Amino acid sequence: MPVISVEIKFLPGVEDPEALTIHKNLKLLGYSGIKSLKTSKTYTFDIEVGQSDPHAMVKEISEKLLANPVIQSYTIKE
Repeated sequence: MPVISVEIKFLPGVEDPEALTIHKNLKLLGYSGIKSLKTSKTYTFDIEVGQSDPHAMVKEISEKLLANPVIQSYTIKE
């Protein structure tokens, strides 16, 4: 069975509110050496054997549902 992963992350220059909150709290906890922080989400698809083009299917899902192309990019890995 093919396993395909999709990583979703914010485009350069787009504010990452979750990362900003974590970074702020790390400073409050005394972790001062962290210059910046970024978050991403990974979705892993376990595709049934027999799908004609699983990569194309995951690409379509990423474009239609997972990533907002205005503020996010995605990377597909097999």
